Amino acid sequence: MINWRSIAFCSVVLSAVLALAGCSSTTAKPESSSPAPATPSAESETQPVPVPGSAPSTSSLEAFQRGESTATPASSPLKEVYFDFDRYDLRADARETLKANGEWLKANPAAVVEIEGHCDERGTNEYNMALGAKRAQAAMDYLTTLGVAATRLSTISYGEELLVCTERTEECWAKNRRDRFVIQRTRPTS
Repeated sequence: MINWRSIAFCSVVLSAVLALAGCSSTTAKPESSSPAPATPSAESETQPVPVPGSAPSTSSLEAFQRGESTATPASSPLKEVYFDFDRYDLRADARETLKANGEWLKANPAAVVEIEGHCDERGTNEYNMALGAKRAQAAMDYLTTLGVAATRLSTISYGEELLVCTERTEECWAKNRRDRFVIQRTRPTS
């Protein structure tokens, strides 16, 4: 008759021995005081290449959090486009601005841009978030028809949350109905 207790005990002991045998003891190697020689790596070959005149921009949210204006700086190579009240279709002046923005983007293929959709404060928060998203998407779609790769563009809606002008006038509201183009970073060229 087979003694199952003995077999179980031997199995446990054998497993423990094998587990301990698998753990080899190694002495820690002292760290070298001299740095390892630099060798080129694939990572260094794909570092982002700076694009002249395109330092990463500050998003409207980052500017707001620092107490700065959420308007596009005059020095930005990409200009804002504006919309009519309660609309997201591109006006003729917006198309002209987008053509200029598209030319800059095509001339600077390493640039990656986020398109921010903004609204005035009239309407509900939910409605304005959706409208801002449609405005940003309209600009993105138009830029892609001009030959800018969609992979270089992203959109975000801030709705009515980040106003550039806070007066309650039509002139002020018109300044808030906009798309803003934020240069996020540059992407690797290889």
